[in-house]
Amino acid sequence: MAKSGGGSGTEGWGEYLKYSLPSSYTVSNKAVAGRSARSYTREGRFQEIAKVLQSGDWVVVEFGHNDGGSLSPTDNGRTDCFGDGDQTCRTTYNGVAETVLTYPAYYKNAAKLFLAKGGSICETGTCGWGSSRFDYYAWLAASQLGGISAGVYHVAHGEYAAQVMTNLGTRTVNAHYPNDHTHTDPYMANVMAGSFVLGLKCGTSALGAAVKNSTASLISASYGPCISFNSTIPI
Repeated sequence: MAKSGGGSGTEGWGEYLKYSLPSSYTVSNKAVAGRSARSYTREGRFQEIAKVLQSGDWVVVEFGHNDGGSLSPTDNGRTDCFGDGDQTCRTTYNGVAETVLTYPAYYKNAAKLFLAKGGSICETGTCGWGSSRFDYYAWLAASQLGGISAGVYHVAHGEYAAQVMTNLGTRTVNAHYPNDHTHTDPYMANVMAGSFVLGLKCGTSALGAAVKNSTASLISASYGPCISFNSTIPI
């Protein structure tokens, strides 16, 4: 999501979301490269967003790629405690003792901050083709917070992104990851934004209803039908 977060020639999809929303919407991209739900929390970035949040605002939260790994033998400061509930792990990072929470716990703590300010939350999954525990964790966090009735929506972004990339084909996809298979160039960032917007349009949120069909690609066959997220993804 972050602006130019993966080195030369790359761009995050958060920079393209504004093109699919009416001009009355202001998109403020607070994504930072290389962060996990844990490190974003530790750095106080969720708190900074909450400080300026106003009733009626939307917050899109997407993590997962940097949250995996192990806390030992060396803690990289990003890995979460494994689990889907209130499990905790103890570690020392950068010389400071830290209690590490699970991925859904970080999500829920952030969401509670935003909901208290009158905001609504789109929590999205991030995965390649196939099942991911982080997709499941994001869905679980949204559901445990009360889901749609509480103003918390899950968008299966990973599923939509995988569908789009499959339709584009291997050659096209590889050509638009200039440095690695993680960070997109502007073309693919726009595709990733489009797949997220399609997920919004396929949902029931007011944000999805506000989406303007700014490009023909959002309704083309290449994006396929709406996806029913499988909440039974194994962890």
